[in-house]
Amino acid sequence: MTVDDRFTEDFREQQAEREDLGTWNEIVTGPVSDWTTDFSHTEPEYAERAIEIWADLRVRCPIARTERFGGAWLPTRYEDVQAIAYDTEHFSSRAIIAGNYRPPLDLAPVGGEPPISSDPPFHHDARKLLLPAFTKANVAKQAVTTEAFCHSLIDGFAGRDVVDAATEYGMHIPIRVIADMLGFPTADSDRFKHFVEDALEGINTPLEEREQQPDQLFDYLLEQIQDHLAHPRDDLTTHLINAELYGQKLEPQHVAGTMALLLIAGIDTTWSAIGASLWHLAQHPEDRRRMAEEPAVRATGVEEFLRAYAPVTMARLVKEDISFGGVEMKAEDWVLLPFPAANRDPERFERADEVLIDREVNRHAAFGLGIHRCVGSHLARMELRVALDVWLDRIPEFTLADPAAVRWSTGQIRGPRALPLRIG
Repeated sequence: MTVDDRFTEDFREQQAEREDLGTWNEIVTGPVSDWTTDFSHTEPEYAERAIEIWADLRVRCPIARTERFGGAWLPTRYEDVQAIAYDTEHFSSRAIIAGNYRPPLDLAPVGGEPPISSDPPFHHDARKLLLPAFTKANVAKQAVTTEAFCHSLIDGFAGRDVVDAATEYGMHIPIRVIADMLGFPTADSDRFKHFVEDALEGINTPLEEREQQPDQLFDYLLEQIQDHLAHPRDDLTTHLINAELYGQKLEPQHVAGTMALLLIAGIDTTWSAIGASLWHLAQHPEDRRRMAEEPAVRATGVEEFLRAYAPVTMARLVKEDISFGGVEMKAEDWVLLPFPAANRDPERFERADEVLIDREVNRHAAFGLGIHRCVGSHLARMELRVALDVWLDRIPEFTLADPAAVRWSTGQIRGPRALPLRIG
């Protein structure tokens, strides 16, 4: 048996054991009756009206409850989101996508996608393995090729009046960057998009489909691992295959899980941030003109877009029954951490619901809070900055072609999935 065959066999055994021990809950879909007692982040209404819903809950019911997904909570104030994010004693990260499946308890402290799914003390060591790849210096090296790629995308739709900035621009930038970092074929971009949508927007699909979705992703990842075992090169995949933790090579589940994390999270979050920023600029000509004409304001503009349109909501699982913020949380309840809602809390930010592109003090939580703060924050900032720089330099005049045609993603990553812009 070859090395790559042993890797695949070990992975399959580990994956099967974990899936068999997990628990599934009934799928509950449909319109929300009351956001305080029946919220659902998977419904189209939430995607369209999230900012309005958070503002209403913050006043009426700061920690909302739902019986969907087997029971879940939604805090909307910054102080509550922050407190839970930092509390690793009472809240586990062994699963960070809230849906109708809960992985087995013994999956902690590693989780399925380390380090984001890892609890202390394992989390600290798993995270350290990734830090060198995401330093400011290494990210800066990718800025030049990212800028050239953004120009090539705009060259591709030159002369057209209407362009979907979500699917023809924003989506492709993080796909190219992450594919290059992992050493994956850039020609597989359609497959990456499919994996992202399955993982983050398909959580209420029927059980049979939901069980098959991870298999498709990990089949692909194992193909890439096998190729890298046969043909090592200087990229993140080879780094993970060769990495050691506690004097031993990483478990196959650890390698594939971390690759899945980098692929899914690395694409969808930045895709969403780029799209939301262009969506804002298309509707606010004063901001658009200022950022086009005054490059000096772009740095603060990027941070403000990250604050106001932060794409990411994480999830935690309650470890044991606990009283928190006036509610009684039960063991294995989900708790969603909507960092976008925290970023719009008027108790934390002045003029919280206004987008001020020259906001000077901006300690937002777009990249999360606590030990799980995004390891790729420098990379995401670079991609967003370069994407906007190139777009504004090349296309300083643009508006929404059809506001009714804009579609936002459902689930825990929020961003435009259809964004038709009229150029010029």
